Amino acid sequence: MDPILECKNICFSYHNLKGETKALNNISFQVKKGEFLAIVGPSGCGKSTLLSIIAGLLEPESGEILLNENEQNKIRIGYMLQQDHLLEWRTIWKNVLLGPEISKSLSPQKEALAQKLLKDYGLYKFKDKKPGELSGGMKQRAALIRTMVMEPGLLLLDEPFSALDYQTRLMVSADIGTIIRASGITAILITHDLSEAISLADRILVLTKRPATIKNNIPVHLTLPEDTPLAARNAPEFQDLFSLLWKEISDEYSG
Repeated sequence: MDPILECKNICFSYHNLKGETKALNNISFQVKKGEFLAIVGPSGCGKSTLLSIIAGLLEPESGEILLNENEQNKIRIGYMLQQDHLLEWRTIWKNVLLGPEISKSLSPQKEALAQKLLKDYGLYKFKDKKPGELSGGMKQRAALIRTMVMEPGLLLLDEPFSALDYQTRLMVSADIGTIIRASGITAILITHDLSEAISLADRILVLTKRPATIKNNIPVHLTLPEDTPLAARNAPEFQDLFSLLWKEISDEYSG
């Protein structure tokens, strides 16, 4: 199967009055359609920078981003950030439909999709509420629905659960991970939470400290009777994968 995304020899540096700071060095990898990829690495190594380049928000200094698309099959990229960025003066329903409004693609079909997603995510009865009336976990679900209404072929997740308390983060990440898998959308997750990466992803890329290169590419194969992100934490392979990731990253801090 051809990859939906290919990053080829991506290099990027930040420039300021003090000089140049190299962030990414020769990053190359592919993502298959329907795959859930997690990217982990030391703090400040350039994970979010890489995601911004994939999203087209930053231009690489060298290398290229290739999407497997053509004129008839354009791949829309959805980007979910650490904060929900819901507009407080709009209802959840109006927030969810913001993308179609801006892109002038609002239609009965989009409204029907929004209704279905709100029902699937357990938010339909809150659709006329303002964001301030919802919990943090509910607001993150609403933010994901806003992204999913645009029907992205590639979903980028930049630590979308980091602002939540631990218990809420555990539940919301599991719920959202299950929904993303059921939808078949290709997803890339940036996270500092190694357990989260193992429980959600099909494969994990480990980056070195800055300037980041790819240190390891680890497939995740868990044997468990219940295929959910929460159940994944009880899989027999989970602890070995966690220990491997922990060693890979802690070595970068001590090296």
